[in-house]
Amino acid sequence: MSATPVTMSGAAEDLTAEATAIAQQFVSARLARRCTPDYPGRIPQTMAESYAIQDIAIGLAPDRVVGWKVGGVPPAQRPQLGVHRLAGAIFAANVWPATADAATPLPEIEGGFAAVEAEFIARIGTGVDPAKTEWTIDEARAVIDKVFVGVELAGSPLSAINDLGSAVVASDFGNNGGLVVGPELEDWRDTLDDIQVETFINDASVGLGGSRSLEGGALESVRFLLEHCARWGRPLTAGMLVSTGAVTGVHRVHAGDQAVCVFKGIAELQCSVVRAEAK
Repeated sequence: MSATPVTMSGAAEDLTAEATAIAQQFVSARLARRCTPDYPGRIPQTMAESYAIQDIAIGLAPDRVVGWKVGGVPPAQRPQLGVHRLAGAIFAANVWPATADAATPLPEIEGGFAAVEAEFIARIGTGVDPAKTEWTIDEARAVIDKVFVGVELAGSPLSAINDLGSAVVASDFGNNGGLVVGPELEDWRDTLDDIQVETFINDASVGLGGSRSLEGGALESVRFLLEHCARWGRPLTAGMLVSTGAVTGVHRVHAGDQAVCVFKGIAELQCSVVRAEAK
């Protein structure tokens, strides 16, 4: 399934006052590290509405976009929304290198949403034709220069974000709270689909999987994103990171929890969930 065209501009005058108000509330809540008990406005019904909100929120955020998370849209929601995946901005301050001798702290907004997701992270290695809006898997593979193992912190001020559906998820940066980047995969073109991954929360196994757990595989997420971002007017550029999707599931966590994502034969990424402090 191809990405649905997003017909909008980044100009504030083209966005509704309602979308602007929602974006402002999400961004201010994230910066203050405070929860949003309810959705801060009318719930978007289409992905175009969602990305209009995210578009203005990107402009309000005091940071630069260095990558994108890609998440799956549940099959029951696809007929209405017209897409099988969604995207959310990842900001520079929320990208953390994994270290072998210490757990990476993952900040949870108290009263909001936080989850751990084991992921493969692709890096765009060449400039992408901004006018190209249709991509194949092979073309997507060709513009990737490196793949890393990693952990996405799914995070939002809104506790019920996933329960309210994919249009809501997309409106708040795709429910992204940060990205832990682990070691580079050697020979990823030959090995990516065969790597086994397991996630542990507080020493209990909570999920098994790999690239094949994602519909179409991890590279389908990159293909989708290339189309989506070009149609949105935000084409991918060299160095952009793409967090391709939760290969062992989405595992909700709270401050004090310990998580380990094991990429068998590659690395064990340790994370410690902490209470988020206001910026």
